Amino acid sequence: MELQILSAGAAKGVVQALQQEFRLNSGAGVRGTFGAVGMIREKLLAGEPCDVIILTAAMIEELARAGQVLAGSSAPLGRVRTGVAVRAGEPMPDISNRDSLKASLLSCDGIYFPDPERATAGIHFVNVLKRLGIHEQLASKLRPYPNGATAMLQLAQTTGPGLIGCTQVTEIKYTEGVSLVGLLPEEFELSTVYSVAVCSKAAQSEIARRFVELLSGEKSQALRAASGFEF
Repeated sequence: MELQILSAGAAKGVVQALQQEFRLNSGAGVRGTFGAVGMIREKLLAGEPCDVIILTAAMIEELARAGQVLAGSSAPLGRVRTGVAVRAGEPMPDISNRDSLKASLLSCDGIYFPDPERATAGIHFVNVLKRLGIHEQLASKLRPYPNGATAMLQLAQTTGPGLIGCTQVTEIKYTEGVSLVGLLPEEFELSTVYSVAVCSKAAQSEIARRFVELLSGEKSQALRAASGFEF
């Protein structure tokens, strides 16, 4: 028996950390597909098999109204903020305010971030660059990837100085080889609440409910907090 999970990349670390415990307690394995929220939503609506789905709270509410998730099955996981990363061991740039963030971005040689059209953090980051008035100036340095996890992995594996990443804190924390510099300055803060729910076409609805309870309950709260979720 295997649960099919479609999940925003922000929850990847927590889902994977709970897989073994869930298998031992339920006998069910967990197969997760992770990515930008827009892509995950598209997969669900296209009919990809799904027992449990994890997206922004707003998207889960929308899917509930459309009958795509079981009524009353959703639960919040916490909120995730957006931060800046560098390769592990590299100097930490100053991002403490608007001017320092702008200067650090302008002085870097490459900026790694998620899909600017379908990923929550990617959409937001491009808007930050536009608000800073440097989007066009930095066009040649932008390195977008399908999701935050892939962007951070590429940042970790790329050589050369002066590289910066921006995505959600959870994706930075679970990627080996990158370090969290800090959160975006308060005026550019993005805080996204994520929820989990049982899909209405779940093949294993009762097992799916048990996974939702484990993922969203008190037992996993410390794990979620360590992964970057806030409550």
